[in-house]
Amino acid sequence: MTAVLATYRTVLATTGPVLPAVSFLGRLPTAMCQLGSVLLVTETSGSLATAGVAGGALAAGQTVAGPLIGRLADRHGQRPVVLTACWANALAVTALVLAALAHMATLPLALLGLLAGLTVPQVGPLARTRLVALVRRSGADERTVNAALSWEGTLDEVSFVLGPALVGVAAAVAHPAVALALAALLLATCGSAFALHRTAGVTAPEVRTVRTGRGRRHAEARERRRTARRDRPRIPAGAHALRVSMALQGAMFGASQAGITALTERLGAPGHAGLVYAAMGVMSAVAGLSLVLVPARIGLPARWRAAAVGLTVLSVPLLFVGSLGALYAVVVVLGVAFAPHLITIFALTERLVPARRMAESMAFLTSSVVGGQALALALSGRLAESYGPSAAFAVAVAAAVLVLCLALTVRFRTRPESADAPLSVRPAAEAPSGSAPPG
Repeated sequence: MTAVLATYRTVLATTGPVLPAVSFLGRLPTAMCQLGSVLLVTETSGSLATAGVAGGALAAGQTVAGPLIGRLADRHGQRPVVLTACWANALAVTALVLAALAHMATLPLALLGLLAGLTVPQVGPLARTRLVALVRRSGADERTVNAALSWEGTLDEVSFVLGPALVGVAAAVAHPAVALALAALLLATCGSAFALHRTAGVTAPEVRTVRTGRGRRHAEARERRRTARRDRPRIPAGAHALRVSMALQGAMFGASQAGITALTERLGAPGHAGLVYAAMGVMSAVAGLSLVLVPARIGLPARWRAAAVGLTVLSVPLLFVGSLGALYAVVVVLGVAFAPHLITIFALTERLVPARRMAESMAFLTSSVVGGQALALALSGRLAESYGPSAAFAVAVAAAVLVLCLALTVRFRTRPESADAPLSVRPAAEAPSGSAPPG
């Protein structure tokens, strides 16, 4: 335990105390706006269908625009991109609140929800990219890099537990509009603080200026941008497999949420739905922090396969849950596998993807989770209404099985020129006989 604390102290010493705080508070609105928009529109319009359209538009916007914002951050640096997105997102969320309170029609609410999704500043993925860059620049070993990814994964897990909880409390005590107003305030203040933090330049592209008779001009920077567009490094095939795996984990989140909600309603305890989901998130966060205890000799590919096995084996009992106590027990145990899978996917991506496309790739993973969750929630919610909670849980189990198939099919190997070089990937069928991937 002492070694674990020492490793995390090393990570936090690299960032200082302010960056983790503002990055956490800056990403919290992302977890608040999805549920908050649905509750707000339901409250003001009286129509769950209208609320679903607005919430779905928000999720769709976030899924589509996330990688684009990451790409812009790779190309122009995090500071201008995050600062612009934070204020645009704060204004879009505020506009959505005002439109809902004004009882506007479904179409304008959907458009404002879409705008709120398109402008999500992607603080979580960009914070992860920034922290890994800081740790690597300090010369830390792979154990510390993995600890940094575990730390960021835990912050994500806590935010996605605390965010909906704050929305629920605000809705119960006052009004859902209060929760979204708080989200807009956090975006404008803490999001801006994250953008302006002194570490923002660690991932910025190098820009050198030249002096001419007309003053300083960024001629070389423009040339770099043209070259970057022409010679953009390709994303390896394995990174696409990891994105699919992350989308499937999002599908597990959405299906589990639908199944938990349906079962607690059937058991006459709908108020426990949020508590059950929060308990799963807390256990997942604990498991994420504990990943630093995994010996270094167990490589990332092996961890991915182990996490996939865990997701599959631990999700199967969901099909047979029939009581509230059993639901708590099964869901909490299942939470042990969520963070390890999520963190390992981020770590594999960090090893696979060229540094010039890191923020884009990290944002793509987050968007994959959001998209998978939204689609699965819509599908499994309908299945739960027609066939019961077990039908929704079956979607979660199916997604876990597909994750396992991916993990067993894709093989990674270290490029021969350096043990610390990025990973390359190829399907298992192409691996030469007698060779085995590390880990």
